[in-house]
Amino acid sequence: MTENRIIELEIKLAYQEDLIQALNVVVAKQQKQLGKLEETCKVLNEKIKSLALAKQDVEIVAERPPHY
Repeated sequence: MTENRIIELEIKLAYQEDLIQALNVVVAKQQKQLGKLEETCKVLNEKIKSLALAKQDVEIVAERPPHY
């Protein structure tokens, strides 16, 4: 291999290492965001279940709307 070829490969390797590091940062941020979204979904799911149970306990009264 010529020296220029080795230098080219070293430059490409440096760019690839930089790209991998940048992608790693993005993946780490997305993982944190995913964890927060999963927690939010759990909270919302529990809230929906509690509202559904509360609705079952309340008797629905059939009233005429005020415009009748």
